[in-house]
Amino acid sequence: MTALFALATSLLWGLADFGGGLLTRRTPALTVVVVSQTVTVVVLGTIVAATGAWREAGPLLWFAAAAGLVGPVAMLTFYKALALGPMGVVSPLCSLGVIVPVTLGLALGERPGPLQIVGIVVAVAGVCLAGGPQFRGGAPVQRQAIWLTLVAAFGFGAVMALIAEASTTVTGLFLALFVQRVTNVAAGGLALCVSVRRGAPALPPAGFPWASLPALGFVGLADVAANGTYSIAARHGPVTVAAVLASLYPVVTALAARGVLHERLRGVQAAGAGLALMGTVLLASG
Repeated sequence: MTALFALATSLLWGLADFGGGLLTRRTPALTVVVVSQTVTVVVLGTIVAATGAWREAGPLLWFAAAAGLVGPVAMLTFYKALALGPMGVVSPLCSLGVIVPVTLGLALGERPGPLQIVGIVVAVAGVCLAGGPQFRGGAPVQRQAIWLTLVAAFGFGAVMALIAEASTTVTGLFLALFVQRVTNVAAGGLALCVSVRRGAPALPPAGFPWASLPALGFVGLADVAANGTYSIAARHGPVTVAAVLASLYPVVTALAARGVLHERLRGVQAAGAGLALMGTVLLASG
């Protein structure tokens, strides 16, 4: 069950990142974040009201609120790092955020078997390579881009760790995700207001992209669903395994770009995808 839900997480996150990447080509990134997360707030609010999940409010929701604050910061620093580039370095480096939940799992006493340890190493290496790192001959890397990427990676890893601790039941998970997304919208909305006051546009020249609203909704719902499946995976199995399998999303993004945009995979990316698949098999069989 852990492997199944963790792989579902990587699929959903990979598709959400791919969709978000396409949308930010036409719409400011902050607007994409705020609008997509607002859709999830409406959907999750309806589910919370219908299931009575609000009755499970308790101290664990502070973990969800913290994840909601950390998430937008990680996303903004990630976008800033991408702007500084090169993307071929930033993308695989950001996948190192998996170190946070893995370290937490080890600190709490989890001890993966020998086969799983090999699988973790192989899978993480595969994820880094799948991003298409530029080993030589690429654009120079600014030191600021490296630091921003590491901050973003830590933030994404922290969100994984926090959301896994935010609930103990399925209905409680709905409430935790609702609190996380409300916090996301509040923090993102504040950042958007500050950005607009500084002169940055909130909308594309053509106005609000109503035609993109279904895609914005999909990005937000896929992202929140990924948080939910990861929480279930981490609760029913070793966090060390769940976190690594969930971190395979860059492979999904690369494959989606290949299938939809017909982008060609570089040799190093194809090798990375193969290693990630091999690591997945080792983790699941261990």
